[in-house]
Amino acid sequence: MKYLDEYRDPALARRLLAELRRTATQPWRIMEVCGGQTHTLVRQGIDELLPAGMRMIHGPGCPVCVTPLETLDRAMAIAARPGVVLTSFGDMLRVPGTDTDLLSLRARGADVRVVYAPMDAVRLAAELPDREVVFLAVGFETTAPANATAVLHAARLGLTNFSLLVSHVLVPPAMTALLEDPDCEVQAFLAAGHVCAVMGWREYEPIAARYRVPIVVTGFEPLDLLEGILMAVRQLESGRHEVENQYVRAVRRSGNTEAQDAVREVFRVTDRAWRGIGALPGSGLELTEKYADFDAARRFDVGALSPVEDPECIAGAILTGARLPTDCPAYGTRCTPRHPLGAPMVSSEGTCAAFHAAGRIPTRSTP
Repeated sequence: MKYLDEYRDPALARRLLAELRRTATQPWRIMEVCGGQTHTLVRQGIDELLPAGMRMIHGPGCPVCVTPLETLDRAMAIAARPGVVLTSFGDMLRVPGTDTDLLSLRARGADVRVVYAPMDAVRLAAELPDREVVFLAVGFETTAPANATAVLHAARLGLTNFSLLVSHVLVPPAMTALLEDPDCEVQAFLAAGHVCAVMGWREYEPIAARYRVPIVVTGFEPLDLLEGILMAVRQLESGRHEVENQYVRAVRRSGNTEAQDAVREVFRVTDRAWRGIGALPGSGLELTEKYADFDAARRFDVGALSPVEDPECIAGAILTGARLPTDCPAYGTRCTPRHPLGAPMVSSEGTCAAFHAAGRIPTRSTP
C-alpha cells in the first residue's frame, strides 16, 4: 500500500470483518491502549461491527486525560507568575484543573501560548532572555524524545530561562497495573504503533509471557485496527500469547535507538500519578540530576497544592475501561466538549470526546 485511502478501503474492511466472524468462536475482550485508535474505532463504527459478544475495551492511552490534576494546577500557578511564559500544546488548554483551566487563565492576563513543538519553546526562550519560558511536557513515550531533544538543545545554547514541567507516563506499567486488577476483563491488547515506533516492542514480551496475553502492535487506520484485532483473535483462538507486529510499515522490534538514547540521557524512570487512576510505580519519567536546572517544578516553588476532582466525573473508570462514557450521568448534558467536567471530554484522544463526536447516546436513561 502506498496511499492513505488504501488503509480505508471498504471492500478490504468487509473482507477482514468476514474473516474475523469466521475466526472468533468466543466473546473475546480486547483493549486498544491508544486514544487515537479509540477515535478511529468509534468514528468508523468498527466497535459496533465486531462479532456478537466481542468487545473493545477503551484503555488509558490519552496523554492529556491521564495528566494528573496536580500537574495542571501547578502549571497554572506557574503561569500566573509575572515574567513567565507558559507554553503548551493546544489540547491542554481546556483541560479543567481544580478551579479553572489554562485558557481561562490566559483570558485573565497570563502569558499562555500554544506551540507546535517543544523546540518552539526553546526558540522563544532564546528570543525572550528576560522571561522564564516553561513548556508543559506531557505524554507517553511518543513525545519524550522531542522533549529530551529540546532540553539538550537548550543546554547547548546555555539557556537559563527555559524549563520543562514534566508529566511523562509509560505504557507498559499501565498495562501491567490493569492486568494485576482482579476485575480485569482484558484478554488481549492492541499496542499503540507510535509508542512502539520509538520504543520497539521488546518491553512488551515479558508482559505477554507472564500474563499469557496476546499483544499486537497496531496502526491507526481502519484496516490497521481490523487486521490487529484479527491477529489478536487468532492468537486467542489458538491459545498463543505473543507480541506480533501489524504496523510493519513503521515499527521494528528494536524501535528508534537514537530517540531512546536521547530519552535515557535526559530522563529517568520514576513513580507517577495518573489522573483518575492513581499512582503507579515506575510509570513515568522525570529529569535526571544532570538536567535538574531545567525542571520547572524545582525552579518554581508554588507551595502546597490541594487538587480536587469534580465529583460527577467518572474519568478513572472510563480510562481503565471499567465504564463507558455513556454510563456517566453527566455525559452529553452537564459534560460536553464545550463545557467539560473531565479531561476525556476535552482531548482529541479522549474516549468521551470520541463517543460525543460520533453521536453515541446512552442506551438507557440515567438519573
